[in-house]
Order: sequence, then C-alpha cells, then structure tokens
Amino acid sequence: MKPIIYITQKLPEQAVAKLRDSYEVRMWHDDQTAAPREELLEQVKEAHALWTMLSDTIDRPVFEAAPNLKIISNLAVGYNNIDLDAAHEYGVMVTNTPEVLTETTADLTFALLLATARRIVEADQTVRSGEWKSWTPMGMTGQNVGGATLGIIGMGRIGEAVARRGQGFGMNVLYHNRTRKSLEDVKYAALDELLQTADFVVLLTPLTKETKGMIGERELSLMKETACLINVARGGVVEEAALYEALKAKKIWGAGLDVFEQEPVPTDHPLLTLPNVTVLPHIGSATVQTRLAMMEMNAEAIAACLEGRSVQNRVC
Repeated sequence: MKPIIYITQKLPEQAVAKLRDSYEVRMWHDDQTAAPREELLEQVKEAHALWTMLSDTIDRPVFEAAPNLKIISNLAVGYNNIDLDAAHEYGVMVTNTPEVLTETTADLTFALLLATARRIVEADQTVRSGEWKSWTPMGMTGQNVGGATLGIIGMGRIGEAVARRGQGFGMNVLYHNRTRKSLEDVKYAALDELLQTADFVVLLTPLTKETKGMIGERELSLMKETACLINVARGGVVEEAALYEALKAKKIWGAGLDVFEQEPVPTDHPLLTLPNVTVLPHIGSATVQTRLAMMEMNAEAIAACLEGRSVQNRVC
C-alpha cells in the first residue's frame, strides 16, 4: 500500500504529478476554499503526509486524529496556523517555503506602498465611476516616495529586499529588528524612533507572542500625520480597531494592508469603509512562477521525509 498524502486545497496538476507514482495523493476538490474541518479530521486518520495552506488550522485535535502522520508541509513562509508544540509532541515534522518568495513579496510590498502613497486604487475608481470631471490643482494628491524615509520593522530576507527597492527610489532606510544587521546605507533605529521618523512604516515581522498587537494606539500616535502604514506581515501584528480610529481621525495619512487578523476579511469590516486604506487579499507571493516554486518545495519536502532522506526548510 502506498503512503497517503492529503492536500487540503486543489493544486495545479503539475505541482503534484511527480508524487503520484510513489504515493496515493488525495486532494480536496476546490481551489478556492480549503477542506472543511470535518473533512480534514477524517482524511488525516490515514494520512502519512499533510500538505497545508496558511488558511488551515492545524491544532492539537488534528495531531490526535493522525496516528500515521510524519510531516506537514505548509504552502507559506509563515506557520502560525500550526501548533508546533503539538507537532513536536507527536513527532511530526513541519516545513515551510522560505527564500523562494523573497523577491516576489518585496515587489508586492513596494507596489502596495506606491499604491497607498499615490492613491492609485482610489484614482482608478474615480475614473471608472465617472467622478473625474476635470484636472484640478490638488486633485488626487498623494505623498512623495522618492527621498522619503522608509522604516522597516522586521529585517529578514524580505525586509532586506524591500530596503534595496527603497534605496532604488532614493529613500532613507531605517529598520528595527531583534538583531542588528550589517547593511550598507541602512540605519538601525529603536522602535519609537522609527515610528516618529519614518514616512512609510512597513511591517514584515512574523506573528509571535511578542509581536501580536505590537502596533496599537500608542505606536500609531507616534507616527507622523503624513505617514503611511504598510502591513504585509500578519494581521495580528496590528490592533485593527486602533488603526481604524487613527485613520478615521487622520492621525496618520493612510494604510496599505495585504493581511488582516481574520481572513478573508469580513466585508463589513470598518477598515473597508475608509478611502485612505488600500487593501489586498493576502497576495504577497502570488505570481505564477513563485507559487509553483513554493509547491515544488513542499512536494520535495514530503517526498524526502517519506523516503527517509534529509528534509530541507524544517521549522520543527
């Protein structure tokens, strides 16, 4: 009997084809939504490997229901959707997909920064709705990017890639990180100093117990009234109610959000009512080339584990 791999969302056939000869591949039929909780718990009863999405909640009951499970490979760099303590307790390996999405996510981060600064989405909607009547001296005015100060919170691989893009725009780059880096023309700053100085505050830190809610009312009050907050990290890093109040009162100029605390974000979320917020559906790594490369990493990790070979990109 072939080992069983369960995939929680439908993936392109080219991503899973090479696994089919050696393994029984079972896959949820929908490429828009992940397998329901009941389906996941049923399928893991026999699974030797679980290929998961960031939207899946892989908690203790999943491990308890999976006596044969050897590996979980997560289609993301982040893995806050997986209970690592339970994985360790049950002897289940966990892998992610770092590095391959660094440049792609940095591109998206900077695109979101530009769109927020120059009100691109708002301007597009003005044209499409017929509201654009004529050129006006202060119509759709935004904020300068070139020569502005970029503050990056979380200076990992993606942070460094965003810094390089900022330097290409002639920006002054500050960063805040747990550990200091030796980076050319990039200056370390304490968190409060960065918030007070930066014209664009970019969040790239992972979601941990320490970073949850790290940007709240106090931190937002330190930012310039002309500053923009860009979050491509995790929604939980920001206190969304405080962000809404700061934006509504124009205590900061704008926000660009690729992530939310609850995803998909409810359509009645207060932040969606504000014109000075640009929102995206968590697409930091969403290019065809990058997503396929991430899937290849997942497939290789699963095969390596089940074949007893060395496994790359382990987080547990």
